[in-house]
Amino acid sequence: MWTEDRVELLTKLWAEGLSASQVAKQLGGVTRNAVIGKIHRLGLSGRATTNRAPRARPAAPRAASPRPQQSASPRPIEAKTSPSMIEPEPEILLPIEIEPGKLATVLTLTEQTCKWPIGDPGTAGFHFCGHKADASMPYCAAHARLAYQPVQPRRRAGGRAKGFGS
Repeated sequence: MWTEDRVELLTKLWAEGLSASQVAKQLGGVTRNAVIGKIHRLGLSGRATTNRAPRARPAAPRAASPRPQQSASPRPIEAKTSPSMIEPEPEILLPIEIEPGKLATVLTLTEQTCKWPIGDPGTAGFHFCGHKADASMPYCAAHARLAYQPVQPRRRAGGRAKGFGS
């Protein structure tokens, strides 16, 4: 597909400033993505400027901000924690033994047993919690508290959370 002649033509067209789609159309039988891949493999990322005049983009009208502008010097944010906001540490449960000397395995799990994995699945000691699971959950109460963390309230002082529109 990529003969020496076609590679030479690709290089020439790319240096002239044609887009990958235009090069693909002129070469025929290749897609735009194939042209882009070949350009990168050949190391042709640098290219000549096009003859087209740059298009002026109209400035988008800015909407008035409903929030007052913040001052340039940020104030330190004090973390306010109340006793109700502090989560109690979940209790640590020892794995339940199904039969003497046997731990809960994938073969012994039922709808009513906790399916919290314990250990590395690649090792011989891997097993599951096996305690009685809460209704409509795959885990016991202690492991459900670990698996399903409550959503933390956003800080009101800073407005938006970091990474969202800033």
